[in-house]
Amino acid sequence: MTQIVHPNKQKLIDRAGEFLTEVEDLTPGLALEKYLNEHYGPGTPYYEDFCTLIRNALTHTEGWVATTEIDGPHYRRSRVSDPSADTRYFSITTVYMDSQRQEVFRGQYHRHPYGEINCVVQIDESAELMGMSGWQGAGWTSPGPGTHHYPEARGGGWWRCSSCRRGGSRMRRGRGMRNRLVFRSPTVNEYQSIH
Repeated sequence: MTQIVHPNKQKLIDRAGEFLTEVEDLTPGLALEKYLNEHYGPGTPYYEDFCTLIRNALTHTEGWVATTEIDGPHYRRSRVSDPSADTRYFSITTVYMDSQRQEVFRGQYHRHPYGEINCVVQIDESAELMGMSGWQGAGWTSPGPGTHHYPEARGGGWWRCSSCRRGGSRMRRGRGMRNRLVFRSPTVNEYQSIH
């Protein structure tokens, strides 16, 4: 049975596939985070398209962005796309975090065995996510391979769209496995390397 995909969800998958074709051979980490913010940050076509698609999905309650509650309605996620040729074998996940009135909200602990690419989409202008370079608002984070953290957010709500190698955290890498793209709202404690 063929599953019907919301047209805007498909647009996000298609656009992410185009973006990932350009960055798939780059290694997640601080250098990639800086590169993405310089070349693909706010005001650039890919970033603005991702923001528009995510915000429209929220405004029109399209039902495909961060629909599964992790810790109530202020912390949710959902898989937008499994790894496939169309996404350069990256999975795509959306995460929503809202610190509400807390100074800092901590999410679930997780690891990035192969690294991660996160597009941070602010809902509130004051919302920030802890990235590898400290607190940041709109833009990109990219924890490197072997990093782990409790995601942290402050200042309101944001969405994150993530891409990870072949489906994400904790997967064993095999032939043809690649990264995961995560569209995220701000969060992330200190990134540490696993030894």
